Amino acid sequence: MVTGPSLYQEVVTVTEHYFGPAADRFIARQVHNHLNKNPEILRKEDLAGLTKWISLAMALLVDDEKLIKKYVSELEKLVDKQSPAK
Repeated sequence: MVTGPSLYQEVVTVTEHYFGPAADRFIARQVHNHLNKNPEILRKEDLAGLTKWISLAMALLVDDEKLIKKYVSELEKLVDKQSPAK
């Protein structure tokens, strides 16, 4: 069975478009501090909560609502990607 990147790594990859090399540290910190779990065991069920915290953090850092919405939208697409085909 071939597996792709972990969900955590996919979140980091999306985040790199916004935070560059700081993406891994930013996401790891969000997962540890707000979800109280190891980032490598991130599951699709965690994405709603993680996305909420990320959007709050972004709102403190960036004064561009469109950019924040685009970022959140990209993260939400990961849920669909993680869902099994029907």
